[in-house]
Amino acid sequence: MAEILAARLIRDVPDFPKPGILFKDITPVLENAAAFKESTDLIAEDARGKGADVIVGIESRGFVFGVPVAQALGLPFVMARKLGKLPYDRITEEYALEYGTNTVEMHIDSIKPGQKAYVVDDLLATGGTAAAAARLVERLGGSVCGYGFLVELSFLDGRQNLLGYPIFALLEF
Repeated sequence: MAEILAARLIRDVPDFPKPGILFKDITPVLENAAAFKESTDLIAEDARGKGADVIVGIESRGFVFGVPVAQALGLPFVMARKLGKLPYDRITEEYALEYGTNTVEMHIDSIKPGQKAYVVDDLLATGGTAAAAARLVERLGGSVCGYGFLVELSFLDGRQNLLGYPIFALLEF
């Protein structure tokens, strides 16, 4: 694949959010209409190829990328949100962080049995949140047909938490 516009726009921010971290800032991609459209179009193409019935976005930047993917494909969009953010009956899934845990949740009627869900987020790091989203989809009777990310931080080995699932990442660092 030819270089995508986003590859030239993502900037490194040293020592953010704490010393020793080299943060990959995706905001310039969002601020460039052509790069943002190209990125979401490529993710949508992958989701289409995987036979997705529904797009799941992980809070919060997964919403930013997932909604245009869902719209491009004419598919429903489902939110995987942080604990306490959804108003209706929901299921929750806890996942490990470096120090402690966090929780994501989905409405109990957001995935129909048999639906193939394509999970979208901006970045694959350790894979904990993405794996928790898959468990939610599967507990609701769906299956995960793939993942779409703008960026994969391969040195964090997040694919290890997503073994058995197809992963599409536009950029790898």
